Amino acid sequence: MLEMILGGARSGKSALAEKLAGESGLAVTYIATSQALDGEMDARILHHRQRRPAHWALAEEPVQLARVLREHAAAERCLLVDCLTLWLTNLLMLDDPARLDAERDALLASLAELPGRIILVSNETGLGVVPMGELTRRYVDAAGWLHQALAARCQRVIFTVAGLPMLLKGEAL
Repeated sequence: MLEMILGGARSGKSALAEKLAGESGLAVTYIATSQALDGEMDARILHHRQRRPAHWALAEEPVQLARVLREHAAAERCLLVDCLTLWLTNLLMLDDPARLDAERDALLASLAELPGRIILVSNETGLGVVPMGELTRRYVDAAGWLHQALAARCQRVIFTVAGLPMLLKGEAL
């Protein structure tokens, strides 16, 4: 099963994803895309680590997400990816549009082949004003296009607001 959980910052999307992964009855591998580049990000990473069960496996990969998904996917495993917008940010900061396109295309192509349960977490960034600055507009555009492509492939899509899940597509929780 492939599912995506979207929401704004501190909307409860990661907590919901972790709850669903834990309730899946499968072995869980948490795939972290963030990089500890400053003290604030260190604190966010620590918060996520402390909330996760100690027996979950961890894979940290800021760029080559499709490769890591293929390496860890198995019929008896749940992969939880947190989060796609940080992954996009990592790719945008490489300032190599060809690399961004290649990694995004590899991710989209790999999803249909992956066994097990895959839970993708991402920030919904398209609900506000059009951002100032070319890089920020590229980020919002890339996230929006990625979310649309993923939603078309997912069996379930959930949008979280204030800790409340709203089903957009698929089977109810």
